[in-house]
Amino acid sequence: MSESLGSRLTWGIVAGAARPLLNLLIGKRHEGFGKLPQGGFIACPNHVTEFDPLVVGHALYNHGALPRFMAKESLFRIPVVGAVLRATGQVPVERSSAGANRSLAAARTLLESGGAIIVYPEGTLTRDPDLWPMRGRTGAARLALQTGAPVVPIAHWGAQELFPRYAKGLKPFPRKHVRVVVGDPVDLSDLAGGPMTRTVLEEATSRIMAALTAQLAEIRGEEPPLSLWDPAEHGQAHTGRDFQAKPDAGTAADPADGQAAR
Repeated sequence: MSESLGSRLTWGIVAGAARPLLNLLIGKRHEGFGKLPQGGFIACPNHVTEFDPLVVGHALYNHGALPRFMAKESLFRIPVVGAVLRATGQVPVERSSAGANRSLAAARTLLESGGAIIVYPEGTLTRDPDLWPMRGRTGAARLALQTGAPVVPIAHWGAQELFPRYAKGLKPFPRKHVRVVVGDPVDLSDLAGGPMTRTVLEEATSRIMAALTAQLAEIRGEEPPLSLWDPAEHGQAHTGRDFQAKPDAGTAADPADGQAAR
């Protein structure tokens, strides 16, 4: 996709500031990036720390793909930060059904123009005590089935040593090492073209999460749990730092899920 002059300048400034710092903080090992599709695609990483977007964005940028995230709408209201997010084409996610539709429409436009968009299929940081991927939300699956864009799992491990989940500061010493691995696109071809029912969305989401979990297990050299962690089954809120709190029945649906399938 073509980039405006302002976008190119902003990307240059952001990358020029961030890349040296990230190279100083972490040793990186990137694998499988030759598998990235030509044209638009949906990148689905696991999510273990707030530092993850820098790790994943850094990896994609280094391999020629401009990273666009579906980011919380509230971030766009922060002075300077919001301006940078808008200038680099990030996609705001609003916490309402109408807002979710607008977010998905913006993401679809980006994909159709050949861009890459990063969607965290869990919707937030994992609640799994051992940092395995938890039960996914249906937003990535919905976007993939709406657009036909390939879904590429990207597993990574190590960033949590630098910035633990919901930590208040970095732990830079000793220098940390992060491994980022791109997997094969998830096959959703048999689910495309038909009604987008809840069953179809959940099956597509299950495949995405299974591929991501298997890939992370290979990186970690460990056996993953037999079933994905479900916050609701453990009395946990799906969003917020205080995730041990019980879910609030009055809380709006997570836009990463999109609207309920019709």
